[in-house]
Amino acid sequence: MAQKSKIRSLLRSAAGPAVGTLVIAFFGGYALVGPNGVLAYGDYSRALTERQAVLSQTKARHDALAKKVALLDPRKANPDMVDELVRKELGVAHPDEIIVPLD
Repeated sequence: MAQKSKIRSLLRSAAGPAVGTLVIAFFGGYALVGPNGVLAYGDYSRALTERQAVLSQTKARHDALAKKVALLDPRKANPDMVDELVRKELGVAHPDEIIVPLD
C-alpha cells in the first residue's frame, strides 16, 4: 500500500510539468510548421509575387480605362471615340464600310 501511494504522489508531482511541457511543445510546433509559422514564409513570398503581378495587370487595365473615360468627357468628347463606341454598341455600319478594330 505504501508503494502505491509513493507511485501516485510521484505521478501527481510529475503531471504538472509534463502537461506544461506538452503545451509548450504543441505551441512551439504550431509556430514552426503551422499555417502562419516560420516554414510558411516561402508560401507568403510566392503569393506576394503572384499578387504583385496581378496588381500590375490591374493597374495597366485601370490606366487604359482612365484614358477612355477622359476621351468621353461630356464637355469635350473625342468625336472619333464617340463614333467608335456608337458603332460598336449599336452595330450601326454602312455595307460599304470597313471596320478595323484597334485593341
